[in-house]
Amino acid sequence: MNNGPYEVLLDTLDPTSGRERTLPELDRKPDPWESSMQATCECLSWRGALDNLERRHAEDALGETVYRDFPVRTRSVVVTAHTLMDRGLITPEELRMRMEVIRTRFNRE
Repeated sequence: MNNGPYEVLLDTLDPTSGRERTLPELDRKPDPWESSMQATCECLSWRGALDNLERRHAEDALGETVYRDFPVRTRSVVVTAHTLMDRGLITPEELRMRMEVIRTRFNRE
């Protein structure tokens, strides 16, 4: 696994963000993207592309080092993208393009 950061991921971090000093709220309702992300991770594991336990270990390692300034609840998506790029399943350029398509769709009036 590449332990270095990917710029396409680091570019998504809000410049005002910093490492969280407290535990995230545990009783909050997950945002819709979080439920979709969990389903995506389950499918990736089921199809053999990224085992859930392996992903959790990567989240622990990269989430506390390379991506430590990301909010805890977003680390799973960042680390999953990082791992898929490491495995050559998606390139940083492909990810950047897909993110732009989604950002455009999200910001439509």
